[in-house]
Amino acid sequence: MKSEPPVAVPNRAALLTVTCLGQFMVLLDNTIVGAALPDMRERLHTQLTGLQWIVDAYVLLVAMLLLSGGVFADRFGRKRIFLAGVVVFTAASVLCSAAPSIGWLIAGRVLQGIGAAALSPASLTLLAAAYPVPQERVRAIGLWAGLSGIGLAADPLAGGVLVEAFGWPAIFLVNLPVGVALLVAGLRVLDESRNPNAPAIDVPGTVLSILGVGALTYALIEGGSRGWTSPVILGGFAAAAVILVVFVVVEGRVPAPMLPLRLFRERLFTVSNTAMVVVGFALMGSSFFFSQFFVYVQGSSILRAGVQTLPATLAMVVVSPFAGRLAARYGFRIMVTTGLALAGLGLLALGFVHADTGYSNVWWRLAVVGIGFALTMSPLTGAAIQSVSPQEGGLASGVSSTTRQIGAVLGVAVLGAVVRTRQSSGASFEAGLDSAFVVVGVATLATAVLTGLWLTRSAGTSRPASPAPRVHEDTMSH
Repeated sequence: MKSEPPVAVPNRAALLTVTCLGQFMVLLDNTIVGAALPDMRERLHTQLTGLQWIVDAYVLLVAMLLLSGGVFADRFGRKRIFLAGVVVFTAASVLCSAAPSIGWLIAGRVLQGIGAAALSPASLTLLAAAYPVPQERVRAIGLWAGLSGIGLAADPLAGGVLVEAFGWPAIFLVNLPVGVALLVAGLRVLDESRNPNAPAIDVPGTVLSILGVGALTYALIEGGSRGWTSPVILGGFAAAAVILVVFVVVEGRVPAPMLPLRLFRERLFTVSNTAMVVVGFALMGSSFFFSQFFVYVQGSSILRAGVQTLPATLAMVVVSPFAGRLAARYGFRIMVTTGLALAGLGLLALGFVHADTGYSNVWWRLAVVGIGFALTMSPLTGAAIQSVSPQEGGLASGVSSTTRQIGAVLGVAVLGAVVRTRQSSGASFEAGLDSAFVVVGVATLATAVLTGLWLTRSAGTSRPASPAPRVHEDTMSH
């Protein structure tokens, strides 16, 4: 087996800075959009459906291309794919900021998703190649994930400040100087590296996954406005079912599938990834409405709404670094069940918040949600990695991130459908939000119970092999 020469030691600090900044940009733009949704709704004259597409157009492409992005980087050069991702992401950000209509903005978000799906895994593989010694690699990845966590915490406040001062285009335009600096620095300090033993690219699987999940997302988002029994919506659901069945068949036959179905023969792997879908569903679906609740129900300004949503993200950033250690001490099952139960109770409590509820009775509910998900995500990926061979740990972690992103796509679509359906029956936007939070809270609590029952005691007492599983949760949250 061929070995890869490590990146020269003098370049390591610069490489770490460049890759961290790239990941920071991706994560910041991934979730900062939530703070800008009320302004987008007013200035672009769009409704809830349009806002759902603004979010899901990005998340869908990231979810479906994330695994392939790592393979592309290994096969065609990590530096090349990283810089290509920077160029695409930056150009797409400019397109988003200048979008004259909702259609152009959605197109820009699709391109952003493609750029992020190339940039993010390439940055991690660049770090892994530059730090071949395991202990050094763990420290470097810890810094990489930690800076990403700062981006997550800064999102609501940064988004509120930018939108209040300059309007929603500013949240995208801020990426231009960062992207240009990354491109210039990357060309100078990054060394090229490849994996000569990288698997072949699963083009059919990638295309089918995008089409299948895309068709399902379309039917869920558009069903509220077009009618759930309209031919277009029923056709969308039917097409999604057929395409996803074909996807499963293809993945079982190709020599190097993007999603090896054999991994799901392991019960622990299947249970952890199923629970991760619900985590993505609940976390992204609920956070999609946080700023909208404060602006449209309680009458806050966009800046104030950004500050008011901080308890959820700050709780995640503070608690996440301890989740892996707690799982190693108490076991996956206890941590996952406890985390999901807390998140579900917090979301359910949000379903009983109204226009006249004081913020002193709201912030703790958001904090409980953040703490619950922080305690859940890292142990779930740790359980998935624990269930496969050491050589497949990276793949298992990538699949865990992908399943969470798929859940995020569906969360925005389904909970948006709940709100629209309630409104179409004559209920207010506030009543629709209450119903959505109750639905997602009950679903999360049910998952806590089922996961606790399904996870075996042997898996619950096992210890994660390393702290590396935290990476995907910290970096691809929301």
